[in-house]
Amino acid sequence: MTVPSTGTEVRLAARPEGWPTTGNFSVVRAPLPAVGTGQVLVRNLVMSVDPYMRGRMNNTRSYVPPFAVGKVLDGGAVGRVVVSKSPRHSVGDLVLHGLGWREYAVVGAAGAVTVDPALAPPGAYLGVLGMPGHAAYAGLLKAAEFRPGDTVFVSGAAGAVGSLVGQIARLCGAQRVIGSAGSAEKVAYLTEELGFDAAFDYKAGPVLDQLAKAAPAGIDVYFDNVGGDQLDAALALARMGARFALCGTVSQINEKDGPAGPRNLVQAIAKGITLRGFLVSNHAGLKDEFTARMGGWLAEGRISYRETVVKGLENAPAAFIDMLRGANTGKMLVRIAD
Repeated sequence: MTVPSTGTEVRLAARPEGWPTTGNFSVVRAPLPAVGTGQVLVRNLVMSVDPYMRGRMNNTRSYVPPFAVGKVLDGGAVGRVVVSKSPRHSVGDLVLHGLGWREYAVVGAAGAVTVDPALAPPGAYLGVLGMPGHAAYAGLLKAAEFRPGDTVFVSGAAGAVGSLVGQIARLCGAQRVIGSAGSAEKVAYLTEELGFDAAFDYKAGPVLDQLAKAAPAGIDVYFDNVGGDQLDAALALARMGARFALCGTVSQINEKDGPAGPRNLVQAIAKGITLRGFLVSNHAGLKDEFTARMGGWLAEGRISYRETVVKGLENAPAAFIDMLRGANTGKMLVRIAD
């Protein structure tokens, strides 16, 4: 193919105050960087939008540097190599890398991982076989120290991570798996398609009452994707020695005054609860194990997943905002090219 001299990219135009808007982004054409020795030029096909990206829009110190105002954003993407100056990759290779939010990316060969489209479609390497799947696997089995026979509660259970946590728990011998989601349709998806034993719409009534009905004997494991009143409810209904894996606080990530702390954290003392925050990078050593087991489950038809796909790089900001508001079922992806 003829490689253009410019490409479309999405930049952070201004830092959000509270909920982001499309005005916080700018979509521009920019010259493509030169491809140096040991690098490849990738035409991105599909990119990921993820909750952690919202934190990077704030000018605060964290485990990853903040996005710079006026500069292109980044994140997981899968694309096809169109120019290669590296012996590690050939033109036509499909690669996973970290320079999404742009039409074309110049990537160091070490940062581009070849993936096989015969095993799974490109989007799967950003979801079920990618960072969300890895987070679900490591968070449940390591951070939460899951044990067969546990009763597991997953918040945000219809999202990219939560939908996999519940299925992994079921496959690994959970006694009971419970999920929360934001609509009746998503609740039906959890119980009818993913095999959750019970689920509830957190918008339909007090979370504590609904969780108590779903888990009358309490919970052993809580996988937290949202924080807020669902974390409070999990603390109230935890059994002695329960283990919590803290993955995200999407319900409070856009609050101008910052997230409110749990109102009943004393429960953690009284019940000997372990609350463990984690990052996927904490469990890089599990990647091969995760990939092998998840690949096997997919091949056997024992794991199900969905993707919500938005077409067009120019629509990436809207897709990101919709993801934060819970408009997606499963992984939210932006398709940039076919």
